[in-house]
Amino acid sequence: MRDAYHEELDSISDSLVEMARLAGSAIGRATTAMLDADLKLAESVIAADEKVDDLQRDLETKAIQLLARQQPVATDLRIVVTSLRMSADLERSGDLAQHVAKVARLRFPDSPVPRDLQATLLEMGQLAQRLMAKAAEVIITKDVDTALQLEHDDDKMDDLHRTLFQHLMDDRWKHGIETAVDVTLLGRYYERFADHAVSVARRVVYLVTGDYVDELTEGGAPAGAAPASSPSGTDSTEPAEGA
Repeated sequence: MRDAYHEELDSISDSLVEMARLAGSAIGRATTAMLDADLKLAESVIAADEKVDDLQRDLETKAIQLLARQQPVATDLRIVVTSLRMSADLERSGDLAQHVAKVARLRFPDSPVPRDLQATLLEMGQLAQRLMAKAAEVIITKDVDTALQLEHDDDKMDDLHRTLFQHLMDDRWKHGIETAVDVTLLGRYYERFADHAVSVARRVVYLVTGDYVDELTEGGAPAGAAPASSPSGTDSTEPAEGA
């Protein structure tokens, strides 16, 4: 009986890893669709988000059944509760990748991104994909040091986001209001995608230490956290109208 119980816990973790990998792949493919004005690829990203949603629903069902049947405590309870929260972050990450693809679909046959900003958006997309790959690694390894590094990596995304706004606010902007709205939304989608990857890492730190904090500190330990002996949000941003 206990073997089956732990297999179910492992299955929940496996679902989280799969969700993270699907979200990372989606943001990479959505970026390509956006920059290359690839309608077929954009449509495939939009359709594939259903798989992430299915995984979340299945995970929630498993978690609720475990809570009802096994009444887990201590570390096992943290695993179940934290997994539910991580699944919400990962589901939302899939939605954000879908939003990028919807902007690409809306502006087809053109790219929504002017040439002088394509390098910046490409870098944001590549960084988002790397952050989510690292989040998947953190889920597997429960490595607090890797979680800490992910938080630092997110600083680069914030820098790129600011760069976009500098272009938008420049008096020399010549691409019109519609493009400005598209770029603003896209920048927000990537920035929020990265935030969800960081949130996953923070929740793993909570799983390991028993303390959840808003910011990680140097040395791999959360501020104010005493390491345990063993490991154990919805955004308001939506795609442009008609996307």
